[in-house]
Formats: sequence, structure tokens, C-alpha cells
Amino acid sequence: MSLGAFLSSARASLAALGMPSSWRAPGQVRFSSNLGPRRTRYRKSQKGRVSFPIGGSVKGTTVTQGVYGLRTLEPCRITATQLTAAETALKRKLKVVRGSQVFMRVFPDVPVCVKGNETRMGKGKGSFEYWACRVPMGRVLFEIGGHVEIRPEVAKDALRLAAAKLPTRTEFITTSTPPRLGREVSHDLSQLASQLRDVRS
Repeated sequence: MSLGAFLSSARASLAALGMPSSWRAPGQVRFSSNLGPRRTRYRKSQKGRVSFPIGGSVKGTTVTQGVYGLRTLEPCRITATQLTAAETALKRKLKVVRGSQVFMRVFPDVPVCVKGNETRMGKGKGSFEYWACRVPMGRVLFEIGGHVEIRPEVAKDALRLAAAKLPTRTEFITTSTPPRLGREVSHDLSQLASQLRDVRS
């Protein structure tokens, strides 16, 4: 092979390498939310069940950081996308109230894996699909407050829009709303504990 032929072939190959490729990465369908832990001990986990506070704990059932809140009425599993949509609706509604803040009391830290359609059983667990969180009954999801006074009708309307984005029944609560233990609501924690003992017996 002559030197001229070699140089011409080299120029052609280099020109081909310099041309932009027609291949494009497919559109990203998953991970539509930025909510999720930075790292976990295991990449995948079992589906599990939503816990029920049978020990009498009412932690996380009252408003602690804000003035108004949104509390669940049934156990459920909420995805990161649904939480992001609810938070966006809250912030958009409260945008006119300067100084208002939105507090998210739950965080999606459970990896959910899904197998493809028409896939046979076995051959291991499916691939990661999205993050989710297990929310027991009576847990506060969102709180709104801040250094400014928010009118109750504005707060109720904002939380109503957020509740429409969630797959569970919720209720509107304030700082004066009593804690909830399952389906029981009472200001007296000893009364809730006695009711729990009656249910156990």
C-alpha cells in the first residue's frame, strides 16, 4: 500500500470520526422527581407493609413546624412524583403570601422495582422504577406556616389542592387539632392509651 493511499484512507476515517453521530439517547421516562436518598445500603428492597402504631405512639400526628397541616386518614404508599406534585401545588397557591413556608414531613426512601410487561416469573427482581414512602394512618404529610399569618381559608384551599394530588384520604388540621391514634382522636393521651388497651383485649 502506497503512502498516498494510506494518507487518503486515514483522512477519510478521521473525517468520519469528526462527524456528529445521528444516535440520540432515548427520552428519560423514569425519575421524574428529584426526591430520593443520595445513597442506600441496598439497591433494592422488599415491598413490605405499612406499619400501624399498635404501641400507642402518636408521634408525627400533630402540627409541629407550621400552623396548618394535612393528615392522612388511611395507610398508604406515596410515590416521590406524587409528593412533588402536591408540594408544587402548595407552593403555587401560597406564592401570593410572602414569607409562607411549606414543610414536608415524609420522605420517599423505599426503592420500588417493577418488572416489564409480559415477563415470565422468576429470573430475579425487576429493575428500579421510582422512590416511595410508607405512610401509616394519621401521619402528617405537609405543614404550612412561616413568619407571616396565613388566613385559614387560604390554607385550607391550598391543602385541598395538594390533597387532590395524593392517592389517599386526608384531613385538614391546625395546631389545636388533637393527636390521632388510628381512628381515635383525643387531646388526652392517657385516654388514647386506654382505648388502645380495650382494643387489644
